[in-house]
Formats: sequence, C-alpha cells, structure tokens
Amino acid sequence: MAVLIDTPVWPWRGRLWSHLVSDVSHDELHAFVAAELGIPRRAFQGDHYDVPEDLYEVAVAAGAVPVGARELLGRLMAAGLRVRKPRRPVPSAGPAPR
Repeated sequence: MAVLIDTPVWPWRGRLWSHLVSDVSHDELHAFVAAELGIPRRAFQGDHYDVPEDLYEVAVAAGAVPVGARELLGRLMAAGLRVRKPRRPVPSAGPAPR
C-alpha cells in the first residue's frame, strides 16, 4: 500500500499538475502531504491533492510511487477511496422548436 502520484500532465492556470492519492486511507495521504510537501489541507479535493509539477520530484523523493493516471485511478477505486464529483445538470436550451 502506498501514496501514489501520476505524471504532471494536467494543465491548469499555466502550470502542469499531478494527482497525489493514497490506496490505504485519506489519513495516510494527509500525513504524507503535511510532512513532506507542505500543501495545506484545504487543498484536498475529496480523494486527492493536486501537486504542481515543481513538487513532483520532491514527492517522489519523499516516497510517493510514480504511476500512470489509469493505474492511479484503478488503485484508488479498488481501495474504495474514489469520490466522484456530482454531475452538473445540463443547461436547458428551452422548449424544442415546433
């Protein structure tokens, strides 16, 4: 069981980001982030932390296991720790034309 990190390929606000998860517990993840990365707990996204590319190597050196995005998601789901975002309602364009 481990803290896992995917490759920083997710663009947002001009930077690339990784996802950091635990396949054991959220407590393990919070402890790792607090001790090794200094990312505030308020940055927790329900089942992961977003990690900027400049902290990727720091996370790996501290013990995070690099994996692909599919493996990260699969292990998160297998551990029962995946939290899905609620679906947004599709905006209505009004009544259909007759």
